[in-house]
Amino acid sequence: MLKNKSYIGISFIILVFGIYAIPKLLDRFQNNDIVKADRLDKIGKSTTEAQKLEKIGLAPKFELINQDNQKISNQTYFGKVHVLEFFFTTCPTICPKMNQSMLVLEKSFFGNPNFGIVSITIDPLNDTPAVLKAHRELLGVKSSNWNFLTGDKTYIYNLANKGFNVYVGENSKVNGGFEHSGLFALIDKKGNIRCRRDNYGNPILYYDGLDKKGVRDIQQDIAILLKE
Repeated sequence: MLKNKSYIGISFIILVFGIYAIPKLLDRFQNNDIVKADRLDKIGKSTTEAQKLEKIGLAPKFELINQDNQKISNQTYFGKVHVLEFFFTTCPTICPKMNQSMLVLEKSFFGNPNFGIVSITIDPLNDTPAVLKAHRELLGVKSSNWNFLTGDKTYIYNLANKGFNVYVGENSKVNGGFEHSGLFALIDKKGNIRCRRDNYGNPILYYDGLDKKGVRDIQQDIAILLKE
């Protein structure tokens, strides 16, 4: 008897809910409100994706000599999204991996006139334009927008350490004789350093050119900046 009363009570609650809720749901479907809300949600996510990159500030100005003895400056890359690194050709440790990561980026955006790469040596005494040209050919670089640059040593070290705040230095105790990071700087068409945020909401500043995730992240963010 009690069970029957329980069933009757539950049935009554369901009936009341149906009378109240079903007309409202039908009205929303007829007015397309549910579809609209779904579309707006998707648009919001898309907008957030496009605007997620932080603008750190203008990248330092520079003027150096490339593998063809031509002057190349930051103005050469104005209007182009570009990636910048510090390396040296005789590096026995991280540079080969950095070179391969840059080749991945070159291949991903090859043929796009609005993308470029800047590789600046930290061993200018050895890395003359001729050496850089041979290194470029050894890597199989195809893009005319990828320049290997050399110049005055003090100038380059100030550009790295004080300009980009990316450490480079000499150290006879380490393999290769020089210390530097595997970081890549991402610079937009207007010359601003750009980056994404980490899982804690902090700007990462630079991308890890030695890590597959870092290369994948910078690929995605280059694509975003090319659309700006």
